[in-house]
Amino acid sequence: MVIPTLVFGLVLFMVPQATTIPAEFKLRIFYLLVLSTLVIPMVTVCGLRLSGTLKSLHMANLKDRAIPFSVTSLYYILTVYFLLQKGGLDPILGRVLGIITLAIVGLTLITFFWKMSAHMTGMGGLLALVLVLGFNFPSFQPVYPLLAVLILTGVVGSVRLFLDAHKPMEIYVGLLYGFLLCFIGFSVIWG
Repeated sequence: MVIPTLVFGLVLFMVPQATTIPAEFKLRIFYLLVLSTLVIPMVTVCGLRLSGTLKSLHMANLKDRAIPFSVTSLYYILTVYFLLQKGGLDPILGRVLGIITLAIVGLTLITFFWKMSAHMTGMGGLLALVLVLGFNFPSFQPVYPLLAVLILTGVVGSVRLFLDAHKPMEIYVGLLYGFLLCFIGFSVIWG
């Protein structure tokens, strides 16, 4: 759930020409996006845990993932709808979140049958964003962000394996799924 925050941080503040939103509104829009894509879903998942609906925040079993992933998908769909319907905002924000939402909805559907790594799906999407921004915006120097994302991806994947939260194939497929979907989607948006 942290990845969309990083995505919009990159898009709004590190590559200012990626959107047409005036600088004075970027921070407010960023806070609204963080609220709807991080804070509200996180509070909901914690509420599900406290109510006993969710056994553990680790969501080790497929059954544990169904409700939180579905509710999170719903929050994202509603946020995309709001962004696309709001006339004064740059439609790129809604499109970027639309790609992220598509990844989450797909992940949710897959979760009913198989335990693909959500962490690695997000990391694949973040990696795709850095590459697409680097290819399309000459003022964006992607070397350090790319190195940071690659190191973070390796750390996250290794930790998920170390904690025995996933099998290697679940890690690889999640990374590939997130990367391909987001690379294609972001390339269409900015290409």
